[in-house]
Amino acid sequence: MLPNRRFSLSLYTKLIFFTSYLMRSIAILLIGVVLVLSCNKKNKEYIPIDKGPEIHQIKVKEVLQTATYTYLFVNENKEDYWIATSKADVKIDDHFYYRDALEMKDFKSEELDRTFDRILFVENITGMKLNGSSIPNDSLHIGVKGKGKQQIIKVDSAPNGITIAELMKNRSNYANKKVTIRGQVVKINSNIMDRNWVHLKDGTSDSGKSDLTFTTQEEVKVGDVVTFEGTVAINKEYGAGYIYPLIVENASLK
Repeated sequence: MLPNRRFSLSLYTKLIFFTSYLMRSIAILLIGVVLVLSCNKKNKEYIPIDKGPEIHQIKVKEVLQTATYTYLFVNENKEDYWIATSKADVKIDDHFYYRDALEMKDFKSEELDRTFDRILFVENITGMKLNGSSIPNDSLHIGVKGKGKQQIIKVDSAPNGITIAELMKNRSNYANKKVTIRGQVVKINSNIMDRNWVHLKDGTSDSGKSDLTFTTQEEVKVGDVVTFEGTVAINKEYGAGYIYPLIVENASLK
């Protein structure tokens, strides 16, 4: 007995309609996901962050030492998280204070052969209670240690170079161009995302900002006066939606 042709065509038509409807629904869903991700991405603006303007008190729960950094699993107000600072003599149950930090997501430590979902690179930690935003001179930190009064930095510009203030004031004019800048190394974050992050100051500033970051493969030390040549990048994204508003990339010593 032959099947009912009208019934077969009706079923076939319904299948086509259902498939078309399903494909349209999937397309709309995908567009919605993209829009949500785009909105979330715009909420993450800067890779260098403060964990907050307030002072943070932490208690050390675990210590991992490497040649470059001391990694600490710490507790703050019932929250546990990892931080890293310059190599220091730290023990479990020690209490420290800090203010500034650099947050990294999915950071791979080659020395530990371990990936941290989230870690804060802390500029200064100290065992002394902090007042306001000050950091005592006995702090354990990545940066220049002052003796007594805060160190005053003043470095003359390199031949055919520019100052940090000039770059900050006229950043749009220097976008994607090479610049030469001389300054003193005040902080280093080594071997993050296969590059070194070197902070220079030369004594000039713009709107209170005086610290300029360079990415480089060069090895320098805190306190060195160096001349870097590199390419200026504005609103540079380094993954996970984090953006540097101003940075000098692929810098080399001159």
